[in-house]
Amino acid sequence: MSRVAQRKSIRSFRESSDLKAAGLCVLDIGLFTLTLVAAILIPNIFVKVIASLAVGLQIARLFVLGHDACHQSLFEHRQLNRWVGRLLFMPSLTPYSLWEVGHNLGHHVYTNLRGMDYVWTPLSKAEFDALPHWRQLAERFYRSGFGYGAYYLVELWWRKLFFASRSEIPTQRPEFMADSLLALGFGAAWIGLLVGAAIWTQQNPVTLVITGFVVPFLVWNWIMGAVIFFHHTHPLLAWYNDIDQWEAARDTGCNTVHVLFRGKLGRVLNNIMEHPAHHLDVRIPLYKLEAANRILHEPSQVTQPFSLRLIRDCVGQCKLYDYEAHHWTDFAGRQTSPSLAPLPLPRAVLAAP
Repeated sequence: MSRVAQRKSIRSFRESSDLKAAGLCVLDIGLFTLTLVAAILIPNIFVKVIASLAVGLQIARLFVLGHDACHQSLFEHRQLNRWVGRLLFMPSLTPYSLWEVGHNLGHHVYTNLRGMDYVWTPLSKAEFDALPHWRQLAERFYRSGFGYGAYYLVELWWRKLFFASRSEIPTQRPEFMADSLLALGFGAAWIGLLVGAAIWTQQNPVTLVITGFVVPFLVWNWIMGAVIFFHHTHPLLAWYNDIDQWEAARDTGCNTVHVLFRGKLGRVLNNIMEHPAHHLDVRIPLYKLEAANRILHEPSQVTQPFSLRLIRDCVGQCKLYDYEAHHWTDFAGRQTSPSLAPLPLPRAVLAAP
């Protein structure tokens, strides 16, 4: 089935509901506040740490709502999406306008095309070998199964989102700076609140800042890094450096993995792993993605239940990518996946000078 036909098959799921969106926002903002208050007020350090981890999860859930708002699929009204989206992005310290440019106009338009999509883009063996030793170690750690959080924190949030430099985002707009300052101000207020609460409750301010801010923020980064890794990394998922080959392949798929969870566990992260339908039509709200994915029947789509095998396969086999032979390799350049040969190019493309 062509990409156009796939999109038509799920178009009926586009309609947003302001009532449902408002309910989800109230629920997740409430849970974020509740878990943060628990992390502040509960004296037992072990319970405090559990609450801290829960705050990190709630940051992720709020971000997914903001992600929908940024795609104009959470609420019906554009301006409501823009302003509520900014609010929902604050706990993750994400500048709304910078995310919108990089994610909506870069990642979604050019998914899995090297040089245009910057999310977990695999290096070739030659590129990896040309890196300085410290950068090779960083790349090994990022793809070790433990470095998801470090990857998102350093390579995406710090470099491309939080006060992104002109070298990362050549076209600068006033709203980029304004949204970065908004995120900075929210983070400063959050830390200030924790210090004030520590003084008021006679706790150690350092301990409270660590459990109330540092740990939740690191947990959020790890969740986000892992989520986008499994969205676009799989032994059966191809990457491209030739735009003609990429366009030919894109016409019959969406270059993303559908990770299935048992029962309704996917809802823990607000259905962010229901990714193929989202990439085919970003206007489908998160609460309709499950139903939309159920009617997609595309043999070329990579679908796999979440399991230790999925983690082992993706982490163990997907280190580097051979863009000429189209297969994944390990860091030594040994082939680790089947050949993912691109589709034959249309005759007009083959004949072009």
